[in-house]
Amino acid sequence: MATKKQGNTDIIHDLLYQALETEMGGINVYTAALSCATNKDLAKEWKGYLDETTTHRQVLLTVFEELGLDPELEVPSRAVVRHHGESLVAAISMAKAAGDPAAAQIVAAECVVLAETKDHQNWELIGLVAEKKTGKEAQILKKAHDAVEKDEDHHLYHTMGWTRELWIEALGFPAVLPPPEEVKKVETAIGASRAEQSREDML
Repeated sequence: MATKKQGNTDIIHDLLYQALETEMGGINVYTAALSCATNKDLAKEWKGYLDETTTHRQVLLTVFEELGLDPELEVPSRAVVRHHGESLVAAISMAKAAGDPAAAQIVAAECVVLAETKDHQNWELIGLVAEKKTGKEAQILKKAHDAVEKDEDHHLYHTMGWTRELWIEALGFPAVLPPPEEVKKVETAIGASRAEQSREDML
């Protein structure tokens, strides 16, 4: 029975192009989201994420250089990822134009979560490739993954917490702001779950 080739180089490179495009789109998403951040703590958080996302883009550009890949090459999947990013920016702009700052902030947070979900998955897969493969490519990817992984966990789980609490506040119930994920400095999915479960004790 035929099996798929493990560690298909073309697919690995496609993942890297998607990851680069995701980081580029993420810079635009955070820039747009910041224009809707009325909560000062959230604005500070997103400003830090924007700076880190800019760094992650540079980390990937270094990977491309070390692997001899052209960062300007247009592969079909990049267009799809770019479309997603542009759609999120458009959604934030639409919400901002509607004139309700609180609602726009929630939309911006939701869009950040959507962007970071893809970003987080990219880096999880890059880490998997680094773990499963050997040689120079694996070493390059492991170094990049190790430099970025904690940031990506932070971005996703903390913004999910912000989004939940902003919604709870909008619904007229007591909210924990900054969210438990932020207070407890959550860096894992398990930690995020525990932080959410502890929110009632923090009210």
